[in-house]
Parts: sequence; C-alpha cells; structure tokens
Amino acid sequence: MKALIATVKLLVARVMRLRPVRVFQFYSQNNGGILAGGLSLTLLYSVFAGLYVGFAVVGMVAVSNPAFENAIVTTVSSSVPGLIDTGNGGAIKVHQLFTSRTITITSIIALVAVFVTALSWFSSARSAVRLFFQLPQDKTFFLLLKLKDLGLVIGFGIVVVVSAGLSVFSTSALDFLFGLVGIDHHSLFATLVARGVGLLIVLAIDTTTLAVLFRVLAATRIPFPRLIVGSLLGGISLGVLKVLGATIVGGAGRNPLLASFAVILGLLVWMGLVCQVILISATWIAVDVTDHGQTLNPKPITRGLRTPPEHHRPRIKAAGPPR
Repeated sequence: MKALIATVKLLVARVMRLRPVRVFQFYSQNNGGILAGGLSLTLLYSVFAGLYVGFAVVGMVAVSNPAFENAIVTTVSSSVPGLIDTGNGGAIKVHQLFTSRTITITSIIALVAVFVTALSWFSSARSAVRLFFQLPQDKTFFLLLKLKDLGLVIGFGIVVVVSAGLSVFSTSALDFLFGLVGIDHHSLFATLVARGVGLLIVLAIDTTTLAVLFRVLAATRIPFPRLIVGSLLGGISLGVLKVLGATIVGGAGRNPLLASFAVILGLLVWMGLVCQVILISATWIAVDVTDHGQTLNPKPITRGLRTPPEHHRPRIKAAGPPR
C-alpha cells in the first residue's frame, strides 16, 4: 500500500510539473476566466459597431468589385461565426451590410462607438496581459497609450482587408495552377488543397496578429522563440474555434427559453472563448519565459517606477528543464 501511495504521489508530482498544467494553474490563480469574460463583453460591442462602419467603407471603395466584397463577407463570417447570415443563420443579413455606401450621421456615431469600445478593449487587454507577464502597470502618458491602441484598431481593420485580399489572390492563383496541370478546380483534390492553403494563411495571420498584440501590449522585448510558440499555439486554438464556431454559436438555439436571443448569446460565448485563448496564450508565454530562465523587463520609459515587491507579484513555478 505504501508503495502504491508513493507511486501515485510521484505521478501527481510529475503531472503538476507539466507546463500545460502550470499554465492553467497560473491562469486560474490570476482570475483569467473573469478577465476574459469582461473582455468578451467589450469585444461584442466593438464588433457590431465596427461591422457597420467597416462595410460602409468597403461598400464605397469596392463598389465595382463583387469578388472582393464576397471575400470580405467570407473572412468576417469565418472569423466571427454566427455574426453574418450567409444562409445558415446569423445576427445580420448579408444584404443589409452594404445598404449604406455613404458616410452619414449614423456612420459617424458608429465610428465613434468603434473607437470608444475598441480602445476600451485594448486598455483592458493591456492590463490583463501585463498581469500574466508579471509587469508593473504601464505608466506611459495616457494619450500616447491611446494613440498606440488606435494604431492597433486600425491595424486589425487592415488585417481583415489583407485577409480578404489574400483569399481572392490565393483562389485565383490556385485556379491558374490547376488549369496549367489540367486539374479540375471543382475536384476533391483541388478542394482539399484550396482548403488547406486557406487554413495555413489564416493560421499565419492569426499567429502574427497575436504576436504583435502581445508585443505591443507588453511594451517590452519578449524572447522571439517564446513569443512565436505561444502565439502559434493561440493561432491553432483560434483556428479550432473557427471550425467549431457554428456549433458553439448555434448551441444556445437548442434551448427554447433562449431561442429569442440565441445568436447574441452564442456570439458572447464564442467571444468569451476567443478572449480565453488570447489570455491563456499570454500565460503560456510567461511560463515559457520563466522555464528558460529569462525575464521580461519594462522598457526604459517606465524606468524610475518601483517594481512591486517580490512577495506582491504573482509567481510562476518553474519546473526544471522545459517540457
């Protein structure tokens, strides 16, 4: 019996030393779930306001390019499942997106709402990410922080446009290549290749976006291997969420008591999971940095600030050689 107990204790100790276990422990100890829940509410407001403004601008710029408009719709609907009704249900009908092709008072109000909610989200995300990175509060002049966050808001909008452009380009390029070698672009092989290329492009964009987000919000140098591994894991997780998005968003609709607002509830649940992925990815990077005997130091702009005493700072348990 003593031998069995000793074996179980040894097994438990080994499991507790695994990096994924320590990541979730550290995430839970710092109320990651609560932080992600708050972020998801602000994100929901930002998405709806941004959708109105974004498609108004796209409608004016790409009025004679239906292929690009379709690519934008596909990009947004795949990134936020259940938001746009492309035939399987959603919060907004496709034909309603391009009804406004001019800047109106409503568009201006929506634009203000986008900036207010998006800047609020990035501000909250900065506090959460710096908490997991064990960095003190960023004391940069608040206007400079808002300008930095504004750059992120614009950058995210550009990412959507670039994603749509890459989708159109990759589809045309693959059709051209398949035509050269005599492969029907409607065949199973062509469909699988196109799908695989599309997923790789999305993974690359998501990974790069997360890496830039963490780097800007942390406002300090993050060892590149640690940053890219954590961002890649986050990108893969976001990809899985997108694949399962329709199931997640539509799940609430099966409950008759929730049917009247099932789409909004489903979107809130999905965005909560997205925010969880972002913060868990940040936690992975923090634990990975500690496991490699490295530290994240504030940039010189925060020099002169007193770093919180060691016993006031959350601790990440290192566990010998990285796993």
